[in-house]
Amino acid sequence: MLAISFFAARWILRRFDVSPAIGRRFAVGLVALALLLFAEFTLVLWLRGISISEYFATRDPITGAVYYTLLLLFALMPIFVVRK
Repeated sequence: MLAISFFAARWILRRFDVSPAIGRRFAVGLVALALLLFAEFTLVLWLRGISISEYFATRDPITGAVYYTLLLLFALMPIFVVRK
């Protein structure tokens, strides 16, 4: 997930010519995170047939922590990607 996040952030920054300002890049990351979570909470929960509270209750503590860390890095990745 981390490698895909890097390449996706690099592609988005190049494709839409996002300015190198940290605020703009952080906003891009937050929009991407919001879209990802929206897709997960609507599609995945609907396919599994569970509520959002059941979703969080069934998360394993170890894999859940890794997943949430990767989500944070996903949101911050546009800041770390260097544009050539």
